[in-house]
Amino acid sequence: MKKAIIFGANSYEHEISIVSAITLSNILEDVKFIYVDFEHNFYLIDKKNMNAQFFAKKDFKKQKRIYISNGGFYEKSLFSQNKIDIDLIINTIHGKIGEDGTMAALLDFFNIKYIGPRINASSISIDKHLTKLYANEVGVKSLKYYLNPTSTQGLEFPLILKPANLGSSIGIAIANNSSEFAYALDSAKEYDDKIIAEPYFENIQEINLAGYFDGEKIVFSKFEEPKKDGHLDFSQKYLVFKQKEIQEVKLSEEIQNKLKDAFSKIYMPLFKGALIRCDFFIKDNEIFLNEINPNPGSYANYLFDDFEKELNSLANSIKNNENIKENYSFLQKIVQAK
Repeated sequence: MKKAIIFGANSYEHEISIVSAITLSNILEDVKFIYVDFEHNFYLIDKKNMNAQFFAKKDFKKQKRIYISNGGFYEKSLFSQNKIDIDLIINTIHGKIGEDGTMAALLDFFNIKYIGPRINASSISIDKHLTKLYANEVGVKSLKYYLNPTSTQGLEFPLILKPANLGSSIGIAIANNSSEFAYALDSAKEYDDKIIAEPYFENIQEINLAGYFDGEKIVFSKFEEPKKDGHLDFSQKYLVFKQKEIQEVKLSEEIQNKLKDAFSKIYMPLFKGALIRCDFFIKDNEIFLNEINPNPGSYANYLFDDFEKELNSLANSIKNNENIKENYSFLQKIVQAK
């Protein structure tokens, strides 16, 4: 199966998407790369150019422009267009465009097979508020929260404030008092009009678990306890903390089962077709959902022993949308009735 990774796009997480794609370029064999710039142009990138300097210098503009149309992506010449040999797209765009349903809608519209969250899954998981409502509906706990707080009245410190529709820990800040709250709120509002405030527990245990549905069962990754100093901010995620392999955290069988049960409730059936990572808190032996990562950073490859095998297993379970056959019988009946 010929695969292509699509990445970039007009998002605050644009550069994180590039980093994810570069990471996957060093792991996956026989894969193409489709870069989406801030103006929504598509470029076919040679694998040899998958490095940070190439994109920082905007050398992608020297690459081949390609175009999306029915059934896939195409190269255009003066008198014709040729379909690029791609059977499956891997959606590696983070945040806006990639995880808000835009790319899913585009790929669905043109009947292109892809790995990634579908429209409904994207709409829910991109918004931290809707994620909490969804988790509660399927029986998974989340921490209590305040939506769009305008003052500190009735709030208990410390708090962590987050833009509701953004990932990669961008715009997140801790508030220990009223003045810090005002600053954190202003910082978050630079990225989103919708803000979530939650209680901040400095030493709360965090566990990440990824997985996908292979057509018969959910396949789970290793359990990861991310190393952090305080909360896991943007710097620790992408500028300081680099980990190619993880040592699976030791958890009791009871907690492992609780985590897998919570993941399964979140995943099925909404996220079929996607490989997602759920970030959980463990507090007083109870599981709380922190957030859903529908296109996790670097596709959470480091949580699997044989990532390419798992990706192929997921790819083989995905089917193209069925096209509805033309049928104008209703209109014909109207005509006949006249």
